[in-house]
Amino acid sequence: MRNEAARYLVAIADHGNFTRAAAELHVSQPALSQRIRQLEEMLGTQLLDRTGRTVRPTDAGQAYIEHARRALREFEAGRRAIRDVENLETGTLRLAFTPTFTTYLVGPLVRRFHGLHPGIAISVAVIAQTEMEAALSEDALDLGIAFGDVQSTDVIAQPLYDEQLCLVVDAGHPAFIHDELAVAELENINLALLDSSFATRESIDRYLRANNAQPRIAIDSNSVGSVVATLRGGGLATIMPQAAACEVPGLKAVRLRPPIAGRTVSLLQRDGAFRSAASRAFLRMLQAWDWGA
Repeated sequence: MRNEAARYLVAIADHGNFTRAAAELHVSQPALSQRIRQLEEMLGTQLLDRTGRTVRPTDAGQAYIEHARRALREFEAGRRAIRDVENLETGTLRLAFTPTFTTYLVGPLVRRFHGLHPGIAISVAVIAQTEMEAALSEDALDLGIAFGDVQSTDVIAQPLYDEQLCLVVDAGHPAFIHDELAVAELENINLALLDSSFATRESIDRYLRANNAQPRIAIDSNSVGSVVATLRGGGLATIMPQAAACEVPGLKAVRLRPPIAGRTVSLLQRDGAFRSAASRAFLRMLQAWDWGA
């Protein structure tokens, strides 16, 4: 079968070695070599350079391998389609969220879906939006929840709700007594913020620059959990989604004046991708979700 030959060729290219590729594929090395020679004869060109210590694709081989990888991804999607069980008693759902959603959105959505369809195995990845879009393009994910400003041409965004960023403080912080603060008052507040690898930080920095505010950023972190943990005791504040403060006991969201421009939280999918029964069920759940609450 041609897809078998393509799989063999990709394995050799990945390992740079017939022996390791044969071990991964659970075939003998002579059988692997013979299958590649047959493929080369069928295509009428040499696909692999075997003269060095490491086996490398020729120019023709590299071009063929790029198409072979895409074909194998589509073949695997087809296999999942065949295995898909419409009654949702079994199946898989591969989800991804950007990190800021870990405090308030991942848990409720995953718990609810598992309660509705306990037979579905759910895989959850927490990754940056650029990684998410790449994984969706490569069919390594079914669905992602991030923001609407997608960069990949083959990824589409479906708006879910608008997210509002606020100052978030613990009960021991002086700002806890306020419902709203002017942005100028941030000058007297020590902040713990997510670092520049997060889209949230980009929005915050843009807001601070636009309002000529220069608060003291005491902590930069690449972890949402660590930022939340630093708020305990009232010495620090942060800026994060209002919904996060509602989900974490003891925290309060204080509105900023003027408000930070809202962001549209969106469902990301690969355009034209196969929709499994589990994916369709998750989409129905999102459509029925009370985003206002």
